[in-house]
Amino acid sequence: MQFIDLKTQYQRIEAEVQRHIQAVLEHGQYIMGPEVAELEAKLAQQVGVKHCIGVGSGTSALLISLMALDIKPGDEVITSPFTFIAPAEMVKLLGAKPVFVDIDPDTYNLDPNQIEAAITPRTKAILPINLYGQCADYDLILPIAEKHSLPVLVDSAQSFGALQYNKRSCAFGDIAITSFYPGKPFGCYGDGGACFTNSDALANRLRQILNNGQSSRYHHDILGITSRLDSLQAAILLAKEPIFSEEVKLRQHVADLYTQNLSSTIKRPVVKAGNLSVWAQYTIEVDERDQVQAALKEQGIPTAVHYPKSLHQQPVFADLGYRADQFPHTLKAAQRVLSLPFHPYLEESDVQKIASAIAAIHEQPMEVSS
Repeated sequence: MQFIDLKTQYQRIEAEVQRHIQAVLEHGQYIMGPEVAELEAKLAQQVGVKHCIGVGSGTSALLISLMALDIKPGDEVITSPFTFIAPAEMVKLLGAKPVFVDIDPDTYNLDPNQIEAAITPRTKAILPINLYGQCADYDLILPIAEKHSLPVLVDSAQSFGALQYNKRSCAFGDIAITSFYPGKPFGCYGDGGACFTNSDALANRLRQILNNGQSSRYHHDILGITSRLDSLQAAILLAKEPIFSEEVKLRQHVADLYTQNLSSTIKRPVVKAGNLSVWAQYTIEVDERDQVQAALKEQGIPTAVHYPKSLHQQPVFADLGYRADQFPHTLKAAQRVLSLPFHPYLEESDVQKIASAIAAIHEQPMEVSS
């Protein structure tokens, strides 16, 4: 059993993948080839925004977006301590300070009720993360940002294709980013990402920054980096795009199977009203997680932990001065979350096997770690 199965998907679209790759090999425009522009146009239309800008990775999409929003040393950006390191990492890389706010214990997304208390005169942006595949609560976040005249940068790396009240996840905020890392719901065969915005000015700035700050060849108005989406990766995404909406439905079906088969005594994912998740992960909570993982591994069931250590406890952020117990919901989640095998092609029999194994482990008394 695999945690994520990319091979089955490839076998389904192999001919299209090969056709798109061959086209790139024949025209030879490996950087900024026509596939990139075609993909950008398709995804902008799909999301419902004016601009999609392909970049080299989800992490660089965050960096480029923060630069486009003019985040500078000494600025503060409010974000979540329960996620992959990239959002806070890119804030700190620019010399700014990530300001953490605790999460909603049901969705694991930023708790909007705690944002306003974290705003100071140095706050320059709010950076929510759409964790595990569903949107944060933008009905509450966006009015707070508007009240304080703060831009919102939405990290949709795990939620491309998700909806909130029929609005696409990458359509929220001043800029939204996503990742095309292979394990994401819509992923390529390497690194890749994109930024989305309705602002012409921000789109132009994003395009300059990703290409060394150039406004024209060898004319550099601003500082930038090199982070372009490869033509080959865009070609692969173009081959995958026609089946993506079907795969979102398949992911929902697998999630429903898990929810139906897992015991109600297990804390299962909560999708808030109005949200459609794309299920980047199916994540439960368990006691004595290490022992549960080991017992599942013995039965050939792989698992993962997203994420075992909250960001405010990471050594690289020690200088921020947060107490270990400052974010109780984050701490509890980091100790208990467990992601189960998940992909659109997971068989019902596999879900039943996993659920039965968890039920058997759950009913057994576990030895308490010393």
